[in-house]
Amino acid sequence: MSTMSCTMAAPTARAAPVSRAGFRKNVCGQRVVARRSRVAPKANDRAMTMKVTAHDYDYDLVIIGAGVGGHGAALHAVECGLKTAIIEGGVIGGTCVNRGCVPSKALLAASGRVREMHDADHLKMLGIEVGDVRFERQGIADHAENLASTIRNNLTNSMKGLGVDILLGNATFRDNHTVSYGNKKCTAQNIIIATGSVPFVPPGIDIDGKTVFTSDDALKLEWLPDWVAIIGSGYIGLEFSDVYTALGSDVTFIEAMPKIMPGFDGEIAKQAERILIGPRNIDYVTNVLATKVTPGIPGEKPVTIELSDFKTREVVDVMEVDACLVATGRAPFTDGLGLGSINVETQRGFVPVNERMQALDKDGEVIEGVWCIGDANGKMMLAHAASAQGIAAIECMCGRDKVLNHNSVPAACFTHPEVSFVGMTEEQARAKGEEEGFEVTVKKTSFKANSKALAEKEADGMAKLIYRSDTGEILGMWIMGLHAADLIHEASNAVNQDMKAQDLKFAVHAHPTLAEVVDEVFKQVGPTVAR
Repeated sequence: MSTMSCTMAAPTARAAPVSRAGFRKNVCGQRVVARRSRVAPKANDRAMTMKVTAHDYDYDLVIIGAGVGGHGAALHAVECGLKTAIIEGGVIGGTCVNRGCVPSKALLAASGRVREMHDADHLKMLGIEVGDVRFERQGIADHAENLASTIRNNLTNSMKGLGVDILLGNATFRDNHTVSYGNKKCTAQNIIIATGSVPFVPPGIDIDGKTVFTSDDALKLEWLPDWVAIIGSGYIGLEFSDVYTALGSDVTFIEAMPKIMPGFDGEIAKQAERILIGPRNIDYVTNVLATKVTPGIPGEKPVTIELSDFKTREVVDVMEVDACLVATGRAPFTDGLGLGSINVETQRGFVPVNERMQALDKDGEVIEGVWCIGDANGKMMLAHAASAQGIAAIECMCGRDKVLNHNSVPAACFTHPEVSFVGMTEEQARAKGEEEGFEVTVKKTSFKANSKALAEKEADGMAKLIYRSDTGEILGMWIMGLHAADLIHEASNAVNQDMKAQDLKFAVHAHPTLAEVVDEVFKQVGPTVAR
């Protein structure tokens, strides 16, 4: 069997797609990677050295998991000329499409319309008067299910149309090039783990799917409780509080941290509390854990929630509510993959990877041919981050070194109004500056001066840009306001392209648009920042 060695450095521009034959000739085969250095590589040390041995596999690439991350990786793999298969043990689309971001946006869209139509004062300012506003709970639930079905079919058809083989069954590793699914197996030069995550349920909480439930069941909107306790005040909890209060429910947040919305920038969190919490039928308790939750019976028996002090773990109160949504985050779905057969030792369920998404074994060494993206590796648990990681992994497989800058990946909370961000909070940036010896500059503006927001009579909110005073490096941006989720991408793309704050100062934005909110922030950047 012949061998050859090759060294491939990352090009300055994106290389042309690699044909399947070219892939087999230049990349396929045994990949030998030197022992991982304990010192971070230099920025210009971008070359990868491989030893290539001829080998015949069923596929160039097999992806385990057909969620958004797996789908994005599959499409890019086909574009690069790789013969690709995707294995799915559940339904195409994964969590995002079936039990997450897609159906939740349908619920938010419908409930948001109800909120708008119920806001007589707001409508009156626009010269509009409406009569009795009614909604059908099942109709809203059906909208969410229909949307999920549509997107699921779109994803399936897009992969089939490009020639991706869809293999059904639960995947298990036999070795680093062989996977079994059902009573079959297949081999591949490279295998990507893209199995996603499941809702995390803390101990002591009894889930019945009806009165005590996770987001998986909440999205079905099978009933509207009068009073809902939501454990956790992160993005999932906030979005469901938006839905429930718009449709008439009262909400109580149970938060373990000292402040509500602990992951938010402090200033944005205060605004969010003023806009999203204060005016609505929402209250909250902080510094407590829901240490025991017992299901009830709708209309007959309440849900009981035992609250304990976060520090002492002593029981301090007992709540009785109609329903309880557990929104305490998510856990990687990696059980049953047979990771022991490829010498992987998970960390709290997460598959350890390097910056190129290559899976690492118990000794921290790269496992030849195995990659992991998305929630399963825990680097950033967002659907679009999974897709971006998958694309980067494909590029590395094809010899075009690509490392995703996770600081450039935006995130959003789709409340009314929305919250979005990229990079650090102001608190994180200032802590980093104090540690590394640099000053931080923050520029802010309000939606109240924006013509488009004023025309909509929705001028609540603000935007803030956080950057290094000496170099202009963008450390973060936060936006709260109308269509904030759409406005964040100018900043996230600037971070991705390594642009400085002063580079954005002279960008032109159409008038009158909401984009002028970020334009106003960019124009405040001082001209004397050193390049």
